[in-house]
Amino acid sequence: MVAGVRATVDPSVTRERALLVSVDFGQRKASVPAAARQARSAATMAQPEADAVVVARGSDEEFLSGVEEFRELVVSAGAEIAGELTQRRPRADAATLIGSGKVEEVAAAAHSSRADVVVFGQNLTPTQLRNLERELPGRVIDRTQLILDIFARHARTREGMLQVELAQLEYMLPRLTGRGREMSRLGGGIGTRGPGETQLETDRRRIQRRIAQLKGELESVRRIRGQQRQRREAVPVPTVALVGYTNAGKSTLFNALTGAGVLESARMFATLDPKLRAITLPSRRKVLLSDTVGFIRDLPPTLISSFRATLEEVQKAEVLLHVQDCSSPMREEHRDEVKRVLDELGVREKPQIEVVNKVDLLTADEQAGLRAGVGRPLAISAKTGDGLEELLERMDEALQVDPMVEARLRIPQAEGEVIASLEAGAVIRGRKYEGNLVWMEVSAPASLVGRFRRFVKQQ
Repeated sequence: MVAGVRATVDPSVTRERALLVSVDFGQRKASVPAAARQARSAATMAQPEADAVVVARGSDEEFLSGVEEFRELVVSAGAEIAGELTQRRPRADAATLIGSGKVEEVAAAAHSSRADVVVFGQNLTPTQLRNLERELPGRVIDRTQLILDIFARHARTREGMLQVELAQLEYMLPRLTGRGREMSRLGGGIGTRGPGETQLETDRRRIQRRIAQLKGELESVRRIRGQQRQRREAVPVPTVALVGYTNAGKSTLFNALTGAGVLESARMFATLDPKLRAITLPSRRKVLLSDTVGFIRDLPPTLISSFRATLEEVQKAEVLLHVQDCSSPMREEHRDEVKRVLDELGVREKPQIEVVNKVDLLTADEQAGLRAGVGRPLAISAKTGDGLEELLERMDEALQVDPMVEARLRIPQAEGEVIASLEAGAVIRGRKYEGNLVWMEVSAPASLVGRFRRFVKQQ
């Protein structure tokens, strides 16, 4: 299935054939009258202009990148691409998005390619969806339904399944078929009383009850997460959250730093449920590293609201590690999209470390250019380990919670537990023995030094 409230993956089931429809809005070219061209050419003594000038609000490269991303989404949903159609038009058609003529072309292509489903790369209004389903063979789904299905395929925990189901039901509710006069109750006067609610009204009421139930269960999840976070915060272990565009290599980096062995996949949205692992920084401080869901352009609002409990890990993190795919031709656009989502979450001002991943896919000259200059993002390869030591140092520098302090301690040798704690959690700058005392000069987190402040000697 490419869409549905619950999605399961069965390798024995034949993959659905999908016809992809991509639409680029915004006029691309405009004709320039011949008289105007001649006048302008004479005034500037330049060569005559071409018959058209670009007045587009987007680039061909951006549109083609969006089409490629659309293909990856469809493949990640488990479908086989039966064919593709693209269209450019100045604005969306209110009734069908693509216009009646294009609808006929899509219907013919769906028939000839034996497509089971027609997938649109844009979001459809309830009216557009209803009209297209009436005119096209098979099912019709849009971008949001596609992304929701991928999320349903990858959700593994109870929390993830609840979040996906809530997002799907909230999307489905206004798109129930049969809207209009036929869904209304019959008249309430004498002789006009009907049998009660129509099936559509019954379905809508049942969905609304389920949505309320899901929100209640997710609120319980949120409370449990809050309690777990409070227990973590009782011991000052800061959190660093990995954020970035989907398929930027966050899970590969997470595994490289933690050895956790979480799923690494080139498929989009392979990670849905947040994962936390402890790592030790060069300063010997311990932090929790959080792997989070990847972002994407035009992320459906229902997903942002439904995954609020998951995204709270981003909101509560002390430092954000913004991972970018340096091999992607759309890296700048992807970076801006992630920053836009971070703005919506209210975390744009948090300390951030920009990391460009997958440098192993670049040539030596390209790598040198990426690393040249001051203030450039940190270039790494999570796959080969290149640059990870410097990344850990950058994380150390960015953490403002539990700062590093220098201290000199005078500890009796009988306090072996204190000495062992300092050796495990601090960088030992110097050590000397004086009778039954140990003098230690350390660089350590303020919380660790505070635990043994009775042994601290002023410089």
